[in-house]
Amino acid sequence: MKQIGGGHETAPAFDAIQADVGKRLDDVAKILAGALVTVAGVITALGLTSDLVFVALNNDSWPIYVASLCAILAIVCSIVALLIHPTKRGNLWETVVLVVGVILYMVALSVAVVGAAKAAGGNGRPTISNVELEGPRSRLKLSFSVRADGVETWATVGVYVVAVDEKGNSLDGPSDLYASSLRPDDRGRIMQNVNMPVTAARDAWGLEIVAITAGGSDECEAKVVRGATCTTIQLP
Repeated sequence: MKQIGGGHETAPAFDAIQADVGKRLDDVAKILAGALVTVAGVITALGLTSDLVFVALNNDSWPIYVASLCAILAIVCSIVALLIHPTKRGNLWETVVLVVGVILYMVALSVAVVGAAKAAGGNGRPTISNVELEGPRSRLKLSFSVRADGVETWATVGVYVVAVDEKGNSLDGPSDLYASSLRPDDRGRIMQNVNMPVTAARDAWGLEIVAITAGGSDECEAKVVRGATCTTIQLP
């Protein structure tokens, strides 16, 4: 019902409008309440499994932390918005809170995509496994496996086998006993099984296998993200 002379809506009509605005804002708040679930869904859809999440956290993958924090703050904003009374001033404050919540929500989704892409790509560090020596010293055969995940398309992994003395120092020689430069497949993976004779290292104390990522450090004990992977095995 309207006033005859003033042209303004009565208090009940105004309250109805405020209530309707408040309801719409509450709907937005309820959407933000599922921010963490949505972010988790985006990460899962991009192929980031629970195992890779732990890998990302172990590697200090900051996007995962930031996405989770922003999603939690978006949920807090939604709860605060739902608790605000739908008055004229209340709707104003609810709008401000929800705008902040929406910004946090969008940041969480954006950073989640970056984090998922970074973690799903792995770290490119090679590993050496299944190291075995077989046969008498005069006819020794060395076998081992090299694996790396998340290697960038342009990168390579260099694999070397060198003869070493008791202190781990490389022995002088014309060349390495084995040297190989491996490139990743279309999925960024490197898997190589090596089986080689080691007759040229009869006077050595042992053999050292080194796998180095392109652009990484060649020092076995270096505390860097892309450090070399080294394995030493004593000759019989």
